[in-house]
Amino acid sequence: MDNAQVARRYGPWALIAGASEGTGASFARQLAEKGLNLILVARRQGPLEQLAMELRAAHGVECVTASIDLAAENAAQQLRQAAGDREVGLLILNAGADPNGSMFLDNDIANWDALAGRNVMTVMRALHTFGAPMRERGRGGLMVVGSGACYGGLPGIGVYAASKAFDLVLCEALWAELEPHGVDVLSYVIGRTDTPAHRELMEARGMAIPAGLADPDDVARLGLERLPFGPVCNWDEADDEAKMSATSAAQRRERIRGFAAMAAAYAAKE
Repeated sequence: MDNAQVARRYGPWALIAGASEGTGASFARQLAEKGLNLILVARRQGPLEQLAMELRAAHGVECVTASIDLAAENAAQQLRQAAGDREVGLLILNAGADPNGSMFLDNDIANWDALAGRNVMTVMRALHTFGAPMRERGRGGLMVVGSGACYGGLPGIGVYAASKAFDLVLCEALWAELEPHGVDVLSYVIGRTDTPAHRELMEARGMAIPAGLADPDDVARLGLERLPFGPVCNWDEADDEAKMSATSAAQRRERIRGFAAMAAAYAAKE
């Protein structure tokens, strides 16, 4: 899509949660370049303000910022308050890394509660909050940035993997529900990406930074390109390739279409 098409489908405002650095900042820069105004959300206010100043100067777009802990019980409500009466046509939920680095029983349950709250409850509530007006308008986009961990339970990141699996399945269902209403939904399953947070986590564990990490700009660019097609995009895979899981994005799309058709037929019999 060209910039005018992007603005018509996803404008005038995009809200990006987890926008202060890495992939989130890359999404912000690329959307500002396309002319969308931005609501930038993260915990740290300073980096958000710096990014907002950069984007205002470079692209002449409006930018507002909000410091929100997405693990908070009322985080989705705070996102709604940050948006105010602005028309949000695109929601990108990019936050949700696992900072724990421990086996399940070796960590306090409060830390797992916070991770699940951020990646499950806040995601679900935010999609509901911003998806409803998009459905009414007949246009918009919802993207949840996930992880290849969603395709299987992994020791040491079990809660994280489970939360990303929840996000994947919810996005698939929402894609089928909202496609007839002109709203795009994408679960964007990315791999290891060269972000400051990832580097800090590796260094804290005494691990060398591996070669071949994905570039955040490339990751953001592909996500925006694939958003209109949904419900899943796996980083570094063609639509019909299956590397991260046993099924490709295309196969998952057809599977969900089949389930949706069955559900519609069942409902028609009642």
